[in-house]
Amino acid sequence: MPMTVPRRIVSFLPSATEMACALGLEDQLLGVSHECDYPPVVKTKNVVVHSALPIETMSQREIDVAVSARLRDGKSLYEIDEAKVRTLAPDLILTQHLCEVCAPSGNEVSQLLARLPSKPQVLWLTPKCIAEIFDNLRELGAATSRAVAAEALIAEGRARLGRIAAATRALPKRRRVFCMEWLDPVYCCGHWVPEMVKIAGGIDELGREGSDSVRVPWEQVVRWAPDVLVVMPCGYDLEKATGEARKIFSYPGAVDLPAVRSGEVYVTDANSYFARPGPRVVEGTELLAHILHPDLFAWDGPATAFRKLAAPAS
Repeated sequence: MPMTVPRRIVSFLPSATEMACALGLEDQLLGVSHECDYPPVVKTKNVVVHSALPIETMSQREIDVAVSARLRDGKSLYEIDEAKVRTLAPDLILTQHLCEVCAPSGNEVSQLLARLPSKPQVLWLTPKCIAEIFDNLRELGAATSRAVAAEALIAEGRARLGRIAAATRALPKRRRVFCMEWLDPVYCCGHWVPEMVKIAGGIDELGREGSDSVRVPWEQVVRWAPDVLVVMPCGYDLEKATGEARKIFSYPGAVDLPAVRSGEVYVTDANSYFARPGPRVVEGTELLAHILHPDLFAWDGPATAFRKLAAPAS
């Protein structure tokens, strides 16, 4: 018997929402999370997931402490609106196992499924590298009869990344980079971001390719002495990230970092280009290539993607 094509989709994950829309599934997408904001049309959708913490009013330190405490106590960071999900009656739910901080993961979703009167198909989108992001796009395309569109997007993305890699492969030296995914406390980058850095012609020895982002002592960053410091706090757009990033200059030894001395501290819109494992990681790699090698790579994307942050006058 042929598989029924899903007609009612709910996404608990911003990157999955972006993938669905990239495949032309906006009309079937009925419910999203409170963090789903791209493309703009999704802001009109039913919100079925909310944060359990008032993060809009919390500092990064407070968020880190509260998140750690809730996870330690076995509490979820998200609240799923079960009544609304029941009303929407999805036949496909998009979620993940990757990061309990990013979206509802295994336990909450499994508990919800056990209580729903009908049992929707669930796609667990849990990539740890760029190839797996493309695999997730392919899986979503296969589940929604959008396989041709998915393969076209994958081919285009690989071609764009290939052009960057070909240009940076010939460089005599890779630039030393530190990508900071959180500022207080300091976290390195993880999962697909170190791979993006490599393609863009840099190297981040503190990053954890294919693994979780973790706390790193600031002294380790000072010892690494990056030529370029890229601030990309998870969950932050450019304006919010800029407000947080200024505190970096007060960290011990920050003014002596090569990146600070040469004026190469950059703040980015992490939500759009780095934090979410969706189609826009290709643009994020293009952005990194421009930041690291502006003489080789132009940036034709939005002006709100990044800005250079100068240290305050002593």
